[in-house]
Amino acid sequence: MNKSIKLIVNYLLGPLLFVILSYLLFKQIINQPDLEIRYQQIKLSWKEPVFWLVFLLMFLNWGIESVKWKLLLSPLEKISLFQSVKSVFAGCSITMLTPNRTGEFGGRILFVKPENRLTSISTTILGSISQLSITILLGAIAIIYLKNSGNDYLLKNLPWIFNDFIFYFSLISSIILILLFFKIHFLVVFLSRIPLLKKVIRHLEIVDSFTGKVLLRILFLSFARYMIFILQYILLLRVLHVEIDFYLCFWLLSVFYLAMAILPTIGFTELPVRATVSVMIIGLFSTNTLGIQAAAFGIWCINLVIPAVIGSFFILSTKILKSK
Repeated sequence: MNKSIKLIVNYLLGPLLFVILSYLLFKQIINQPDLEIRYQQIKLSWKEPVFWLVFLLMFLNWGIESVKWKLLLSPLEKISLFQSVKSVFAGCSITMLTPNRTGEFGGRILFVKPENRLTSISTTILGSISQLSITILLGAIAIIYLKNSGNDYLLKNLPWIFNDFIFYFSLISSIILILLFFKIHFLVVFLSRIPLLKKVIRHLEIVDSFTGKVLLRILFLSFARYMIFILQYILLLRVLHVEIDFYLCFWLLSVFYLAMAILPTIGFTELPVRATVSVMIIGLFSTNTLGIQAAAFGIWCINLVIPAVIGSFFILSTKILKSK
């Protein structure tokens, strides 16, 4: 590639992504209704040790994801845990600009060797399948629990989540995703028979190299991340005086994350959807609407905004096109 083009890409594209992301996040935050009230509630919670536990769990969450990414990338190349952390945080930045956070590979591949970047996209997709499988499966189980927990009279307020179609859709989707995850070999073989995909299939074959033991480990890491997401949310709700039984709150949040996985959103415009859905679901069991909204705002900032900002600095400091 022409040297001048490399210079433009390396020293202009990174800073440009940083500026765009920073601007969009800033606009998203300042345009929130009742921002001052929500901020004051979050500010008061800073005095609580539990709040800082929620904050620290964010690093554990993305640390687990970094271990998972290092494992997913291992058949292609060996990277250090710190390199994996930088790659994952960079993915957080790019994913804030894409629908339903589907573009994380765009940031991650910046820290992969150029010759492995296209192939590494398939490992990113495999990791996403494992996380999505856990989210949808536990969401379906949560619907079963809530339907049989004596709260049927409340479920009519959420027909779009609790109707039979969504339940069966979630259950069937999770089963298909888990089967696809563990039997990815059959998909690779099927796609290899399609003439138009002959040139693409070599980039997909890498996912067929994982043993069942490694796939199970990846799925376990995804489950561990999911449990941290839930724990963070429950703890922050408690700090903000949204008093709901721990066990019930777990299943409500499982439905919440199911809804967020299904609903179309873009990272930097996701907050209004999060706030609305959380009030619709958690608000069935608590009248503290402001606390619920503040928790949605806090979790969004801790788990998405802060990692995205950290990742944008990593993007800013890396060369997108590396010299051979």
